[in-house]
Amino acid sequence: MSDVGDESDASTEAAAGEPAEGVLARAMRVMSCFTEEEPALSAAQLAAHTGMPTSTMHRLLAQLVEYGLVMRVPGHAYTIGARLWELGELSPLSLRLRETALPHMMRLYEATGENVHLAVLDAPTPETATALFVGRLTGQGSIPTLGRMGGRHPLHTTGVGKALLMTRDEAWLGRFFSVPLERETTHSITSEEELRADLGRARARGYATTREEMTLGNLSVAAPLGRVDGLPPAAVGVVARLSRADERHLGPLVVQAAKELTKALRAGTT
Repeated sequence: MSDVGDESDASTEAAAGEPAEGVLARAMRVMSCFTEEEPALSAAQLAAHTGMPTSTMHRLLAQLVEYGLVMRVPGHAYTIGARLWELGELSPLSLRLRETALPHMMRLYEATGENVHLAVLDAPTPETATALFVGRLTGQGSIPTLGRMGGRHPLHTTGVGKALLMTRDEAWLGRFFSVPLERETTHSITSEEELRADLGRARARGYATTREEMTLGNLSVAAPLGRVDGLPPAAVGVVARLSRADERHLGPLVVQAAKELTKALRAGTT
């Protein structure tokens, strides 16, 4: 089945009983349209984003609403539904990783007073890998950051992302560097040679850093967790205002938090 079918194709498929793979593919294309910038979209907008006929979109949305995967909101728009959130909370990233990590993140926040981030490597392939943020603690005195639970950011411009890169082998990194690195700020490292050197320094001291590479004015310090069966590679880090941050103080705290969290995950405790 073509990704973008016309209305007659959709009607024929519906009458014949569309294969489950086709339904899932279309549903995922619809739900992938929602972003932090566009959390609510109309049927017409979704049809434009996906290339599906409007009539097909309305039928699909009716099914998604019925199962709670999307919901209607004022303004003839749709958003991600509560059922999808409920199912997501059953993921090991929530039930096992985040729930175990929260006490350790809280201790790190209390020790630093800064934003604490927990991220995992989301890597269908090294060329498309990103840091997926699965936990976040912040306070009134913490500097604003772009990181949010469920958000994803580049590996080469975030502290947790670099910490995850620290754990990758040469074959993996070779594929990662086959794709040009995008510049987020004027301080972003986009050279393979420079980033490899930075990762070498990070491995030597046990934690990674970024300085204004994702957001101007911010310093990030992050450390990778050890390998835990059943979970993707993960990292924990803090983000602070560059003008007040002391890397020599933050580094050991982050490394210790990563070690303690790894131990707790392997033992199945908090």
